[in-house]
Amino acid sequence: MVFAHDTEAALLAAVELVNSAEAPDTLTETAQLADFLERHAYTGLHTGDDDELAEVRALRAPLRALLTSDRDAAVIQVNDTLAEHRALPQLVRHGDVDYHVHAVPPQAPLPVRIAVETAMAMIDLIRADDLSRLSICADSDCAGLVLDLSRNRSRRYCSTACGNRNAVAAYRARQR
Repeated sequence: MVFAHDTEAALLAAVELVNSAEAPDTLTETAQLADFLERHAYTGLHTGDDDELAEVRALRAPLRALLTSDRDAAVIQVNDTLAEHRALPQLVRHGDVDYHVHAVPPQAPLPVRIAVETAMAMIDLIRADDLSRLSICADSDCAGLVLDLSRNRSRRYCSTACGNRNAVAAYRARQR
């Protein structure tokens, strides 16, 4: 299944945000948050201060819980998030991005935008009964999340580093 651009973008951002909590923590400075926002093209209010960084960091555990939930539990979490933030989905177009869905106003705090955009993206996965696209990294020493958007659903590792480490280990085991 091919998902809309904004669904894929929100899921990729959420997975990166959740994985930033894995050792070594890659979201400890406001500059790292600014880089994350630029990579994922977040629009709207961004204060860039330590409070915002702390609030975004605090999202990592609830987002991990959402992204690793079974379908029925994810529905409850999505509905709670949308109700809590009074999400009102609307089609918008800005910059070079064609129509897509925003569910909170541009002046909403960044952590709210991230939480609601992730919840909106999860709606597509839940409706398609496609939560299997989210999994835990196959590296036994890693707890990172994997978002598999491949056609043949072959992605097993959260990063190239984990994939390479396992490929080298498998090669060495075959050489013995």
